[in-house]
Amino acid sequence: MNEGKVVGTQPAPFKPLGDQGSGFRLSRYLPFLEWLLNYQRANLSGDLIAGVIVAVMLVPQSMAYALLAGLPAQSGLYISIVPLVIYGLLGTSRTLAVGPAAMVSLLVATGISQIGPQSLAETILVAITLALLTGLIQLGMGLFRLGFMVNFLSHPVLSGFVSAAGIVIAASQLKHILGIDIPRSEHFYEQIVYAVEHISQINFVALAISVGSIGILLYFRSGLGALLHRIGLAEGVIVPLTKTGPLVVVVLGTLLVWGFGLRDSAGISIVGTVPAGLPPLTMPSFDLADWSAMLPVALTIALVGYMESISIAKSLASKRRQKIDPDQELVALGTANIGAAFTGGYPIAGGLSRSVVNFTAGANTGLASIITAALIGLTLLVLTPLFFYLPNAVLAAIILVAVTKLFDFETPRHAWQYNKADAISLGATFAAVLLVGIETGILVGAGAALALYLWRTSRPHVAIIGRIGETEHFRNVLRHETTTDPRVLMVRIDESLYFPNAQYLEDVLLSAVADNPAVDHLVLVCSAVNYIDTSALEVLRGLLHELRDAGVTFHLAEVKGPVMDRLEQVGFLDEFGRDHIYLSAHQAMQTLSAAPGQ
Repeated sequence: MNEGKVVGTQPAPFKPLGDQGSGFRLSRYLPFLEWLLNYQRANLSGDLIAGVIVAVMLVPQSMAYALLAGLPAQSGLYISIVPLVIYGLLGTSRTLAVGPAAMVSLLVATGISQIGPQSLAETILVAITLALLTGLIQLGMGLFRLGFMVNFLSHPVLSGFVSAAGIVIAASQLKHILGIDIPRSEHFYEQIVYAVEHISQINFVALAISVGSIGILLYFRSGLGALLHRIGLAEGVIVPLTKTGPLVVVVLGTLLVWGFGLRDSAGISIVGTVPAGLPPLTMPSFDLADWSAMLPVALTIALVGYMESISIAKSLASKRRQKIDPDQELVALGTANIGAAFTGGYPIAGGLSRSVVNFTAGANTGLASIITAALIGLTLLVLTPLFFYLPNAVLAAIILVAVTKLFDFETPRHAWQYNKADAISLGATFAAVLLVGIETGILVGAGAALALYLWRTSRPHVAIIGRIGETEHFRNVLRHETTTDPRVLMVRIDESLYFPNAQYLEDVLLSAVADNPAVDHLVLVCSAVNYIDTSALEVLRGLLHELRDAGVTFHLAEVKGPVMDRLEQVGFLDEFGRDHIYLSAHQAMQTLSAAPGQ
């Protein structure tokens, strides 16, 4: 006897797909209980090291992304405290590092420009209100388990959106890279045209600082790792060190401007005074008119921020065989964004580079995020005077190098080779973002992807199938040598049946019967049908009677259990005839080939 072999009706050795366990578990809604109540001393070193390293990365990044959002540097630091604590307690990912992110910062800048605030106070009010709306949207989606909505943003659409956004972000930093005072514009090409027209005004010192910073950052990204490998350092040390480039250029740039007095002698734009102290309590706007104006941007931020975060979280969790709860992630991100709204910040999301460093440095629990938040708080309390001479050109260089990762050249090529429709939706999104705007661009992309999907599924692949040799397998007669019975026409449809393709199916089946006058039986093989909607059900009812009038008996084969259950509920099985439904195409052919001719 083979030990461990599952036979008869013994329980399956695997948990059912999608099984989340039965009964109420508080830790499902408060994930920190799972790691806090069972915290092991062995996890502390990893959490501590990861928290410190991510904090070192986050300080320059947070100020740079605040600059991208059109906000003062401290706004980026503010959203690196309370939101990180909230996510560390409520998030299901042990390694996702949330905080300011390039894509979200760009969207915030777009929202601010559309509202057109007249002062810094109004700008900050718009930002914190966007954080509140984004948080409420994500929290609501999580509580009502609406995470599936992000599936409408296909990979090609996201690729086109992100690549175009990278260009928009790069264009927005030209004023700091070149040292030219370029007016804010919703369209990136207007900024480029303005820069070209005023090329004579370039501040070459600012340009030199930017180019030097970019060179150092690129070396840290590409060349330093190889050098450290040759020295023989461990991978766990190399990865964090290669991520300290932003801190290095911040220190060097600050010393350079301060030491040579470049603020006054060369007109170098600097960060200036960063208020010391922990984030203040702030109150977002609750004016419905403001909410209405900001809602489209907030919805875009909520979806894009969640997509960016969940993809990173799932990727890292899979490496440790950990599970991510998508709906709880929405709750955690939403609550964190609400926290940002009341502490002077703007919307947050997961960051790829920070999360990878968090993972590599050994983060084991949400405590790593809380440690990072504590160190950012300490920075705000003690170190803010050191940022006074930090040049904006350095922060722009950090942004520029960061967004180079957004450019995706592989997906367009693969999409064009594999599926032209996906390539079209990618191109439409890319063009719309650049020519029309960020929000409209992603809506155009999602709309194009949905329209192309409806068009594709409205004309599904339909094949006449026959038996392969003496086997029980049936395949397309145009692709394989098969055996058929002229009285039995077996047709397989490779799509679920719903309103866009219901009429198409009827036309195809009636045409097939008309082209084969010897046919007495038509078998629709439903092996690829996962759903039949009401429109398609009415078409099947109509076909039953039309074929009967033509002297042809209608049969179904390989109908899946969930589909059969629905047909049973509406009484269709009795109307159709239970003896005309077969478990397999093989069984249908065996029965009908042996039946007497009509």
